[in-house]
Amino acid sequence: MTKTKQRKKDQSAIFAIFEIIVTILSFFLAYFITNIFNQEYFAFSKEYVYMLLLIIPTWFILLQTLNLAQIPKTRSYASIFINFLNFSSIGFALMFLYKHIFGLTLFSHYVIISFSIINLFSLYIFRIITYKVFKYFRANGHNVSNIIVYADASSKSFIDSIMEHKEWGFRILIIISDSLAIRKEYGDSIRIYPDKISIKNLLDIDIIDEVVYSCAKIDEEKMHSLVEMCEEIGVTFRLRSVMPFQHNSNIRLTHYNDTPFITFKNTPKNNLALTWKSFTEFWISFVIIFLLSPIMLLIAILIKVTSKGPIIFKQERVGLRGRKFYIYKFRTMVANAEELKEKLMAQNESDGPAFKIKKDPRITLVGSFLRKTGLDELPQLFNVLKGEMSLIGPRPPLPKEVEQYKRWHLRRLSVKPGITCTWQIIPNRNEVRFENWMKLDIQYIDDWSIKKDIELLFRTIKTVLYGTGS
Repeated sequence: MTKTKQRKKDQSAIFAIFEIIVTILSFFLAYFITNIFNQEYFAFSKEYVYMLLLIIPTWFILLQTLNLAQIPKTRSYASIFINFLNFSSIGFALMFLYKHIFGLTLFSHYVIISFSIINLFSLYIFRIITYKVFKYFRANGHNVSNIIVYADASSKSFIDSIMEHKEWGFRILIIISDSLAIRKEYGDSIRIYPDKISIKNLLDIDIIDEVVYSCAKIDEEKMHSLVEMCEEIGVTFRLRSVMPFQHNSNIRLTHYNDTPFITFKNTPKNNLALTWKSFTEFWISFVIIFLLSPIMLLIAILIKVTSKGPIIFKQERVGLRGRKFYIYKFRTMVANAEELKEKLMAQNESDGPAFKIKKDPRITLVGSFLRKTGLDELPQLFNVLKGEMSLIGPRPPLPKEVEQYKRWHLRRLSVKPGITCTWQIIPNRNEVRFENWMKLDIQYIDDWSIKKDIELLFRTIKTVLYGTGS
């Protein structure tokens, strides 16, 4: 499914802002250095301000147009430097053009030259530092993607690279190949299945983030089939090729080290924005826990003195790509709620695998208030701190619910689950049909942006304050 134009424009905007800050510092450093040699000739004037005001939007547009406002996983340092060298050459030419078009006669050519050199190396060093930081975290098991590799004898060097460079953040879970050489080389350490295996079953059963087709010979009909199966549940598909491949998906060229891959992806693809989302949500959650700790303590006391059972309700849920974890909530039901659920199944008002009863007899008096205001969800902030959940995202389902999902429902598991999303802020949300609920979550994934997350966060706060979420 194609992405909206707005999200394409929004790609990597946050990281570009940091690079603009580096550029501004480079500009003043270039002026300072040239000014040392001749203070009268390089006297600061309003023309320097005009040039800087021209540079800022120009650099911002160039960084995104040339895809430099992205942190690559597997590019070589030389390749990154060449990209920035091309960028600096274009910027160098534009500055000379601006100088003559706008009549900035007092703006020195020497400042343009020194700025171009300083900006080139400062942006490159900044990128390498961030690149190394991200590689360090991936090498230590953070943000690791599980992949299935379609391989033949020509794929050995690619597989070796993935296994050697843990900092790239990929883990080969399964190899699909009929090659005896591949089976002999990797059979002892990686699961290997023949090409006739049903990839659909593997995607449904295992926790798979990407499927990579690294065979030398390409079967176009099979490619279409694989792309459709991956798209349906939000799994990224990569094809080792630089040849154009016609499909209605969102297609872009990416690299594993210097090996080109055509990438088909219909989930949020702005890795920097997603990283920024995780970073900010971690600290927002920490601050909220700190500020609301007295209220959380009061809620804990009320739960304890009004009903028997634990204060915190812990339940297994399904997260990103089927990863299971325990969700935390303030207990809003009687202690034996799970046992009573089986007796109440006949009263289920949900039209799908979810279980909903408008007047659930298992809910306590305090629990009713907590659910109406959404305060029962506060302990999930600790799930956000642990990296299992986001503040904003589709709600994590129960394993039993996932077992009953239609295949297209699985795409809501292609992003990290959240405490709140579009469905949670709808008045009388329990009356929303299950299929519409699923469609709301898929729409959130398709239209995701940081701006939308901020809007949903504030609307959730409004829902809590007015108690309209029941």
